[in-house]
Amino acid sequence: MTRSFTFLVNPAAGGGAAPEAVVPVARVLRQAGATVEVTYSPGPQAMRALAIEAIERGDVVVSVGGDGMLSSLAGLVSGLGGTLGIVPAGRGNDFARMLGLPASPAQQASILLEASPRKVDLLRVGDLLVAGSVYAGVDARAAAIVDRARWVPRSLQYPLAAVRALASYRPGRYRLDVDGTGHEFSAATVVVANSAYYGKGMKIAPDAGLDDGLLDIVVIEAASRVALIRSLPSVYDGSHVARPEVTVLRGRRVELSGRARGPIPVGADGEPLGDLPGLTDPPLVVEVVPGALSVLAPTAG
Repeated sequence: MTRSFTFLVNPAAGGGAAPEAVVPVARVLRQAGATVEVTYSPGPQAMRALAIEAIERGDVVVSVGGDGMLSSLAGLVSGLGGTLGIVPAGRGNDFARMLGLPASPAQQASILLEASPRKVDLLRVGDLLVAGSVYAGVDARAAAIVDRARWVPRSLQYPLAAVRALASYRPGRYRLDVDGTGHEFSAATVVVANSAYYGKGMKIAPDAGLDDGLLDIVVIEAASRVALIRSLPSVYDGSHVARPEVTVLRGRRVELSGRARGPIPVGADGEPLGDLPGLTDPPLVVEVVPGALSVLAPTAG
């Protein structure tokens, strides 16, 4: 049976790269006989209505944009029992990287046409479902810096933002409860990961799996600014987890709170989520939702 597709495009993603990215993929799909509708993001409420209509028609909903766009659609598609396709066109594209999606438009079209739906986990944070990771501390500051970047080349946005965030960071006191076991750390950042990658290819949680039903919690404990900046390259290949200041925990449910001299920001897949609750406040709760999303991607190897 030939699939039909509804492409939802974030025209601002990747510095305006998304509209250009969708054209060759849609062309190949139409040449193969598929029905393709393309809509440029009219806003969250209208996009939700479009996704609902598409799933009711039996269309595959295709996210064209970055990790934030993908994550916002992943929860919606999951809740409606639909199938998600992905054309990565953002600055990071880390969830697509984790799925092993190809860069070639022709290969992306082939995945959309031929791949069997694959079930992957999502993260639940309050009322949100998130695809990749939730993070508090330096990482969230770096994400905010990237979001404000306008004239920095795309390849340099994340590395420069990470250095800038580390250069001005103050450690926080974090309290974690992982599946009922408590932990406390003086740390620069805490990442609750479903995907191994974030920050445009940083392999923050190298052993994370999208279908293992577990969260990987990576804690980078407090160290000097210089030491943290020098260790930054090791995050790209995942070797940072062998460093003494890094702790990796695994579980299905995490409660997280913290205190620092100022508010500790929290983010998820490039989008801000506000500030982390204080140590005496009800904690932020992150849970894994196993097999929540059906996505067109290569079979896990």
